Amino acid sequence: MSSKENKTSSQKSKAISRFVIIVSILILVNIISSKWHLRFDATAEKRFSLSAPTKKLLQNLDEVVMIEVYLKGSFPAGFQRLHEATKEVLQQFKEYGGSKVKFTFINPIEGKDDKQKLEVFKAFSDKGIQFTKLKIQQDEEEGYEEKIIFPSANVMYNQKEMPVSLLERHISMSPDEELNYSQSLLEFKLAEAIKHLIQPDKKKIAYVMGNGEFIGPATYDMLTTLEKLYDVDTIDLNENIEIPPVYSAAIVCRPTIPFNDKSKFKIDQYIMQGGKMLWMIDPLQFEMDSLRTTSASLAMDYNLNLEDMLFNYGVRINPDYIEDYQQVNPLALTVGMSGDQPDIRLLPFPYFPYSLSTSKHPIVNNMDAVMFLFASSIDTIENPEVRKTILLTSSNRSRRVPSPVRVSLAALQFKPKADMFKEKNIPMAVLMEGKFRSIYTNRLDPKFLAVYKDSLRKEFLESCKKENSMIVISDGNVFLNDVSPSRGPMECGYYKYTDQLFANKAFILNCIEYLTDNFGLLEARNKDIKLRLLDRARVKKERLNWQLLNIGLPVLLIIFFASGYLFFRKKKYEGKV
Repeated sequence: MSSKENKTSSQKSKAISRFVIIVSILILVNIISSKWHLRFDATAEKRFSLSAPTKKLLQNLDEVVMIEVYLKGSFPAGFQRLHEATKEVLQQFKEYGGSKVKFTFINPIEGKDDKQKLEVFKAFSDKGIQFTKLKIQQDEEEGYEEKIIFPSANVMYNQKEMPVSLLERHISMSPDEELNYSQSLLEFKLAEAIKHLIQPDKKKIAYVMGNGEFIGPATYDMLTTLEKLYDVDTIDLNENIEIPPVYSAAIVCRPTIPFNDKSKFKIDQYIMQGGKMLWMIDPLQFEMDSLRTTSASLAMDYNLNLEDMLFNYGVRINPDYIEDYQQVNPLALTVGMSGDQPDIRLLPFPYFPYSLSTSKHPIVNNMDAVMFLFASSIDTIENPEVRKTILLTSSNRSRRVPSPVRVSLAALQFKPKADMFKEKNIPMAVLMEGKFRSIYTNRLDPKFLAVYKDSLRKEFLESCKKENSMIVISDGNVFLNDVSPSRGPMECGYYKYTDQLFANKAFILNCIEYLTDNFGLLEARNKDIKLRLLDRARVKKERLNWQLLNIGLPVLLIIFFASGYLFFRKKKYEGKV
């Protein structure tokens, strides 16, 4: 065999060896990457990263979670982004949940006739899944095409299921901003649904009664919604010796009868044992029905006897009403006659404010407006052991009207002056966290304490065993729903005069979730995905330049490097053959 043949054989052997080595390295890299996944999120808002509580939740799944997403098909750009964002979040879920997380995208009405579509609509409506109508422009001649989509998902676990709405509405956002906001909440909504499904037993919530609290048609929607997620019981303070610590949280909604010391003591010791409280208190007594026969009426103090208790914990609900100039709902008022018909107009009613929170706390971060009816102001009291977070406030143009408040409909016909509303951001909802101390410390008879310990086998606690939390809202109407004579109970947060749905239900649910959540999933609500829109004028002006840069430059670079490679290769091997 000649030296030339030996050289050729050696080169072939080396080539085969290199090929085998490269293939082996690729196989090894794939095996390692399938077991250990490394991902870097370079986005400023950590768009492609899950929160630590969500990761922990997914890594501890015992059964398979199946997620059906109904957002499939051809959509406008905004909904296409929502589809892609949902897919990205679910892929991240699968990375941490592994084979315990499965998901699929389907169009539930694709290929179905009208009758079958109606059956789908009914089945989905029974589950709480609603559809959305989109108007898609075809061209200038054909106009718009109407398309029905279901921007929702259904999470299933261990023969249980829970619907999740992927689309959020926000009173102060444009459609593009709403879709962007919806993307920021995907992780929280899906993780929260999984959390509620994997819990073997629902957490218990106590709805406190005994002091004229509201219950019935006006609380139907909120209590029904809570019962889907929690085990809700009514607890009458007059018939029970305590609020059992088995309840993760207790709700006091718009009491109308003063609290005696026995009832206050039961609530106080429940808090000292670690029970969470959601207070929704109206300090003044006023009903809109009182204006049916007269155009004005007085709002008087309920004297609920809770002032010292709440003051001790860290807040004071003042006996006043907040009047707002900027953020208010209208009231239908007859201002005269138009021929033989009454002239009814919608006029801004300063006692019906709505709040747009600017707080970054996960309970209210980027939340839509919350509607209040006759809200009072809240003052926070200095207490180094208790941290206060203002969740909801009035607008930058508001004022306080002290009790007794004269509520007049006649005054609505006169436009108020903006310079009369000089107060800014009056607190209407406050979160308190820390070591609360009992109001009854050093105030109880030793004989009572002896009976309490020996007969009831209860230990009086002077302070919380560990850090606790409670939320105080200065309006019980936040929890209530309107009742229509023809349709029955309406949705919580629905305002009939503007046909608008406020975020009251979401706010209450977030409050309860924060108070009872051991996972800390609300951390995911702090994700804020920024909407980076193109400058349309600049795009039009610089379109050709950017096209050349993105298309022409890569081609030129490839030609340049290929020419250089051929030139040096030719120079290296020239004359060696």
